[in-house]
Amino acid sequence: MSVIKLEKQEIEKLITMFANITGGLNNKLDRTKFRDILHISFNMTDDILMDRVFRAFDQDSDNYLTHEEWVLGLSTFLKGAQDDKIKYCFIVYDLNGDGWISREEMFQLLKTSILKHSSEEDQDENIKELVELILKKMDHDHDSRLSMSDFKQAVEAEILLLEAFGPCLPSPKLRDAFLQELTQEQGKF
Repeated sequence: MSVIKLEKQEIEKLITMFANITGGLNNKLDRTKFRDILHISFNMTDDILMDRVFRAFDQDSDNYLTHEEWVLGLSTFLKGAQDDKIKYCFIVYDLNGDGWISREEMFQLLKTSILKHSSEEDQDENIKELVELILKKMDHDHDSRLSMSDFKQAVEAEILLLEAFGPCLPSPKLRDAFLQELTQEQGKF
């Protein structure tokens, strides 16, 4: 997450929002408050994905967000270029931070995002089959795991694969509503 795509007014509003949430610009935003914002503003409910979104924003890995991390993260989250969103989603899905999305990580992510309509055993088997299908589609170097290069190549060929392992970006409707609220005088935060 590097290039800021937000307008000056949007950045100023995000900084003001951050200060209102944390009680001042020098304070930091903790994971719990951040998750509340993801839930309220973007209807995110998956605990694993919300934690991973927090980690993607938390560039210095200190378990808190500064106002700079807040603005940079939201810039990608709300208005990022495709390459920035690909990198962001990969970071979210790489659960252990080793630079790969493994079979186990895919299984864990899909298990939490797929509705349960069958027995646990049947569901696990179905998810394993889905992981194999995803690997066939996305694993270009055939090493049974996804590198950033595999992920990027697959998403560039089919943009719908960007959130293949669960929603970690806002829906266009909620993104637009959040951005619109930023331009209004009084926000909900």
